[in-house]
Amino acid sequence: MHEATLTIGQLAERSGVAPSALRYYERLGLIRAERTGGNQRRYARTELRRVAFIRISQQVGVSLEEIREALDSLPSGRTPTPDDWAALSRAWRSRLDEKIRLLGKLRDDLDGCIGCGCLSLQRCTLYNPGDALAAEGSGARLMLPRPAPDAA
Repeated sequence: MHEATLTIGQLAERSGVAPSALRYYERLGLIRAERTGGNQRRYARTELRRVAFIRISQQVGVSLEEIREALDSLPSGRTPTPDDWAALSRAWRSRLDEKIRLLGKLRDDLDGCIGCGCLSLQRCTLYNPGDALAAEGSGARLMLPRPAPDAA
């Protein structure tokens, strides 16, 4: 085993992720570890980049399943190149652009709520009288993109 490997404690310290979370990521196939003769985990230093990618992706609302699919697109058996990461970025660009748009909308719509106290429900962008939007599905229907009408 190469000397440039990290123990789970070292990876946790360097990445800021708890050892229990690292073990969970490994169980999900998000990161990989080799085992010593004593069955201790040893992580390649390149796993730091994968953990950083997982953390930031989760912070912007990407599911672990989507993260796994993205990481599975990277080559195994070698360190991903900048071109490999660029291909992953291109695949996520439209999804991330939509998240950015929604975050901007949330920020802008909430600006109008600060100090409002909902005294003007007729103009409130979050008000849903009588739960009229329940038929469209769960969640914040006024903040999410509306479904396109069927072309029937």
